[in-house]
Amino acid sequence: MTTGTITLGVIALLILIVLVLFFYFVPVGVWITALFSGVRVGLGTLIGMRLRKVDPADIVRPYISASKAGLDLDVGQMEAHHLAGGNVGRVVTALISADRADIDLPWQRATAIDLAGRDVLEAVQVSVNPKVIQTPRVTAVAKDGIQVIAVARVTVRANIDRLVGGAGEETIIARVGEGTVSSIGSAQSHKEVLENPDLISNLVLERGLDAGTAYEILSIDIADVDVGRNVGAELQTDQAEADKRIAQAKAEERRAMAVATEQEMRARVVEAEAQVPLALAEAFRSGRLGVMDHYRMENIQADTTMRNALSHDER
Repeated sequence: MTTGTITLGVIALLILIVLVLFFYFVPVGVWITALFSGVRVGLGTLIGMRLRKVDPADIVRPYISASKAGLDLDVGQMEAHHLAGGNVGRVVTALISADRADIDLPWQRATAIDLAGRDVLEAVQVSVNPKVIQTPRVTAVAKDGIQVIAVARVTVRANIDRLVGGAGEETIIARVGEGTVSSIGSAQSHKEVLENPDLISNLVLERGLDAGTAYEILSIDIADVDVGRNVGAELQTDQAEADKRIAQAKAEERRAMAVATEQEMRARVVEAEAQVPLALAEAFRSGRLGVMDHYRMENIQADTTMRNALSHDER
């Protein structure tokens, strides 16, 4: 291999490296696509995107779509939104959908919604086609003590103006559930709820539950109403059982006190009986009682006991 051949190889390699770097930093294919689509994007702008580590295709393709749809967007703002972590393609699609549906959605608001973590395209779709949110089974008790179980379906439409900072579906479900419980609880009888379930939806709808949320409530419909337990009767039964236990406890307390009093009296009798021999001994020592007097007293007691026994036998 000669020196000239080596030199030509090195030159070819250098030329190849230069071409690769050129086509990497100068996205000619993207520029040609924009040019034939009727969209003017300068090569310098595309090179700047490469230097800022932005894929030009992620900006140019949505820009072409917006231009074809008649939207006047700025490439610099689109790139800035991409660098901020936004989804440029989804924002542009949402803008096109909003424009077709005659919904006022400026670029600044759309990018703010996207950067807030909400799906701006879904928001536009829900604004055009309202969706239905079904609440879980809500249990409440009417004034007659009967439990009522209701399921509501809430038809909502996205509120574009309140998407940034507005509460989500969880708040709507919680508020509707709270309103349903309050409405059922204010009913005089569970029969009223079963006969007119629309009373619940009307009362809940009048409360303006969509305030501060990202949605506008269009309607609230009661999908299902069931009768649950008789809570009032169960409470009365529990109260009666509690009263019974209290009465039993008080009776047991009185019985225990009577037993204690009886035992105390028996103890006093035993104590008094124990004093009799001592008193007799003292009487003998002092001479107040003779032996014969004691024998006569015992005979009288024995005679009395015998007479009492005979009278019981005759009965």
